[in-house]
Amino acid sequence: MEKNTKSLNLVELFENNRCIFPASVNDPVSARIAEDLGFEALMLAGSTASLAVLGDPDHILLTLSELSDLTRRICRASSVPLMVDADHGYGNALNVRRTVQELENSGAAGLSIEDTNLPRPYDIHRSYPLLSVEEGAAKIQAAVEARKSSSFLIAARTNAPRISSLDDTLKRIESYQKTGVDALFLVGVKTQKQLKTIQEIVKLPIMLGGAGADLADSDILVKHGVRFFVQGHQPIQAAIQTVYSTLKSLREGVKPRDLTGLPDQELIEKVTQKHRYKYLIDRYLEP
Repeated sequence: MEKNTKSLNLVELFENNRCIFPASVNDPVSARIAEDLGFEALMLAGSTASLAVLGDPDHILLTLSELSDLTRRICRASSVPLMVDADHGYGNALNVRRTVQELENSGAAGLSIEDTNLPRPYDIHRSYPLLSVEEGAAKIQAAVEARKSSSFLIAARTNAPRISSLDDTLKRIESYQKTGVDALFLVGVKTQKQLKTIQEIVKLPIMLGGAGADLADSDILVKHGVRFFVQGHQPIQAAIQTVYSTLKSLREGVKPRDLTGLPDQELIEKVTQKHRYKYLIDRYLEP
């Protein structure tokens, strides 16, 4: 199998005895800002991608091509490894294979595939929202076998801690670990007690998302095998608020020169790499 530098860097982060807090990004500019600030890893969530591309909530309306295009734009702009939340893989196990191929070719360093029954089916009785353990494992197995590079990181994601029970979570972990997956992405773990019980059977690095306040301490996370902690997706929310406030002010008659909270020219030039392009213009267009 081939090796990918960004993927190797992400794998190394998961293998270190510490917990990484990735930067939630949604476009090339946010990725460059995260790199400039020293973040070691980037995270593109399905919900964030849906907001960035469609302006829609997280109802699995985004297509694979839209996600892979956004991934490619982000990876082009930054050398920091990007982890992509690929939701349910856009279908069954065969679709998961295609998802892995497209996102790996787009430059991602890794992705997660979850076992939630998505997109939401027509069901007036709202039947059980998770796939069977067997189908979940088959999708993860398909993802592992579809990657081109052995260093492309695959995480098995389950929302069982939030949706079902601890016993169901443990059952899923035991099954998914047998697929050759690289990490487990658990969403909804709320207490140290839950995490400690999970850690007793886990043989792989743990990713956490949607965790409780009881688990916000880095030392506690490291102690319990957590290597990647998704704190949320506040950057895009802050961007929405800033755009809203700026447009509202302009609509209400505030003059552009009187607006507050705008970035200075130095920051704009940094995130757009103005000096790099000046060098290229001097070299190729104005010899």
